[in-house]
Amino acid sequence: MSDAGGPKVTVERRRFLQGAAAAVGGAAVGGLSASAITAAAAPAPAGAPTNRVLDFHGPHQAGILTPQHASAAFAAFDLMATSRAELTDLMHTLTDHARALTAGQAPVNVGISAPPSDSGILGPTTPAGGLTITLGVGASVFDGRFGLAAKKPRRLRAMDTFVNDNLDRDVCDGDLLLQICADAPDTVLHALRDLARATRGGMQVRWRVDGFTPPPRPDGSPRNLMGFKDGTANPAVTDAALMNRLVWAGTGEPGWAAGGSYQVVRVIRMLVEFWDRVEISEQERMFGRRKDSGAPLSGNVESDTPNFTDDPTGDAIPLDAHIRLANPRSTATDGQRILRRGFNYDRGIDGNGNLDMGLVFTCFQRDLDRQFVTVQRRLADEPLVDYISPTGGGYFFALPGVRDVTDWYGSGLFA
Repeated sequence: MSDAGGPKVTVERRRFLQGAAAAVGGAAVGGLSASAITAAAAPAPAGAPTNRVLDFHGPHQAGILTPQHASAAFAAFDLMATSRAELTDLMHTLTDHARALTAGQAPVNVGISAPPSDSGILGPTTPAGGLTITLGVGASVFDGRFGLAAKKPRRLRAMDTFVNDNLDRDVCDGDLLLQICADAPDTVLHALRDLARATRGGMQVRWRVDGFTPPPRPDGSPRNLMGFKDGTANPAVTDAALMNRLVWAGTGEPGWAAGGSYQVVRVIRMLVEFWDRVEISEQERMFGRRKDSGAPLSGNVESDTPNFTDDPTGDAIPLDAHIRLANPRSTATDGQRILRRGFNYDRGIDGNGNLDMGLVFTCFQRDLDRQFVTVQRRLADEPLVDYISPTGGGYFFALPGVRDVTDWYGSGLFA
């Protein structure tokens, strides 16, 4: 580990936190309001615990294998820090605040003569509310500014543009990504505001999108805004060997990356006005599943495995159906599976008065190219592309977990 954690940086951190706001003239907070993408958020499912505390420490970050939350925010940031020492300081600050927020620690009372130490939107006790904060780094962190070029994860790069994409590069990529998830939307917003305030001058919001997960109706997996169940065929997160094979970084990556994972975020707009005019049978053929039950067209219930072997010509499930292209369920493609963790979004209307809603597609994988990129290329020109438009997102590397109270985000990266 570098000497960044010594007394010299303690002084620099204090100077950084106290004086950085003047250096940027409020740009970070202004960036939040200017680039934020407002979204509706669903309440926590009925009966969900209101103040559960999820472990912050461990070999992997929470928010990856954690069961789906009701609310989320994805915020990408450009770094304002200009040196390795400042970046190290920023990581310490993010760790300290994330650790306190996820534990539900009450804010410090600073007296009546100073600005409050907390926004107050959760009240005086700031319950944890199932909060997870997952931090990822983009390829640009390794561009030479901080002397980290030799430690870049092997597959990390700016997000590819695929056939059928309609990307706006102003809302793509970024130096850092915060994925903030919780049981209620105000818990997510409270954490985002606290982190933005604590890091003012160190990083500035580049883009943001909020998401929500509806409760399953009537049961099984939740539904996306096209009305179909989403996440049915995810690999089992309780299978540690499978997660090591599909999710966690391993051979070929820098040593510090062990325990991390490649994260893909894709903001996919759904052209719902057009979709809602398509007959249900055609919608089902595009997905390869029944809209009411989520069952594959070759089965009876959601959990049935699609039978492609006995349907070689696509009589039951069309050859270009989404589930057939995404996961052919063959021995050759078994290692290409990804762990999906998507959220719906709704940001009102666009400039033409059209509904602006869709999916914040999120997935984690061990090998970006073998898994997500390979699957995405198989999906090129699938029938669904007439009704969806990917507009933003990015590739990030979710850092290994913070192991204990003495550890911090990215400690191995800076060693």
